[in-house]
Amino acid sequence: MISYENLGEVNRSFEPAWRAAFDRFLAGGRYILGDAVQQFEDAFAAYCGVRHCIGVANGLDALTIALKVWEFPSGSEVIVPSNTYIATILAIVNAGLTPVLVEPDPRTYNLDPSRLGNAISSRTRAILVVHLYGKPAAMDAIVQTAQAYGLKVVEDCAQAHGAHLNGRKTGAWGDLGAFSFYPTKNLGALGDAGAITTHNDELAAKIRALRNYGSERKYHNKYIGFNSRLDELQAHFLGHKLLHLDAINAQKRVLAGVYHRLLPDYCVRPFVQEGYFDVYHIFNVLHPERDKLRDFLAHNGIQTEVHYPVPPHRQEGYRHLFSGREFPVSVSIHERTLSLPISFSHTEADVEQVCAALALY
Repeated sequence: MISYENLGEVNRSFEPAWRAAFDRFLAGGRYILGDAVQQFEDAFAAYCGVRHCIGVANGLDALTIALKVWEFPSGSEVIVPSNTYIATILAIVNAGLTPVLVEPDPRTYNLDPSRLGNAISSRTRAILVVHLYGKPAAMDAIVQTAQAYGLKVVEDCAQAHGAHLNGRKTGAWGDLGAFSFYPTKNLGALGDAGAITTHNDELAAKIRALRNYGSERKYHNKYIGFNSRLDELQAHFLGHKLLHLDAINAQKRVLAGVYHRLLPDYCVRPFVQEGYFDVYHIFNVLHPERDKLRDFLAHNGIQTEVHYPVPPHRQEGYRHLFSGREFPVSVSIHERTLSLPISFSHTEADVEQVCAALALY
């Protein structure tokens, strides 16, 4: 059996250092916003090439706080890809804003810059870009469009830790970057955790207050804020794992190379572009009979996942937001996409076995 992902195996090599970190955490007696959080924030900011990193409780909070920091008027519009995970849409709604779906580039599955102009209205305030599956979006073109229209740019980097475009990392292109450290991510914690990155000193200071009840000074609340702080223990874990993030990404890129070389031609592979450093949080293929192919692989001892089976505009709780509109590019991706095993614990032999099974379909 080849599992889709075994987090116990993924994290096995980190356990000795994590146990030592847990002992330090217990001995230190500081459980909220202590030294470990500050040290991780400094290290991750340096890694991403930004001035500031602010740890928060999870990736959804990172997106929501990022959108709340500007205090846009209620109902202001935020452009977002039509094929993103529902958390991206939820953050916009939770911030009191209106999501405007724009179709992705069918090759990259990321926001198509050429479609932005037709989606921008007098109510548009921001573009929420998603680096889906670990592939950077076309940030140079997106940022250029945003600047031309006076829009803010927020990057959803939940699947793209360490990915970069022409050497500039995700989280360093927009006004703000939002990261999730959910356990399955390339940089995953042992629970929920998240962070916001920025070059902007004023935004960073306000976000630090917003995550902590809106308080810059204890018991003095300048803003209506959140209780959303990166846990001190998770910061210990993340600080150590960050030292190995480049190795994790390198392993995933090696496995992706095997897939690209050995996958049968009937599988539509992820699009590879010069200058784009993809980190393959997810390795997806497209197939017109996705569910049948998935059942075949399961019968042959190979677990897969689907990211994601239902597009946002067809989710029961969200249909009313999109006035019955259809998004055919997004639908086509969601109906055909299949995620193959590509975790830090998998070997090249595992991927070769997956490809051999696919060759028999």
